[in-house]
Amino acid sequence: MKKEIHPEYVECTVSCACGNSFVTNSNKPEMRIDICNACHPFFTGSEKIVDAAGRVEKFKRKYNLQ
Repeated sequence: MKKEIHPEYVECTVSCACGNSFVTNSNKPEMRIDICNACHPFFTGSEKIVDAAGRVEKFKRKYNLQ
């Protein structure tokens, strides 16, 4: 590795719009994000499938799923 060309690696505080915050390492001392694992629908279990054309139901009927 070449010397003196890499950014400084520091402890970073990440703050989400939902109020959650955590500490990680980055080349920036602070980050603000819109969505995190505490408020993302996939991780919270509130994920909803939006299907106006009925393709999900058609797929489930075709393969006898729930």
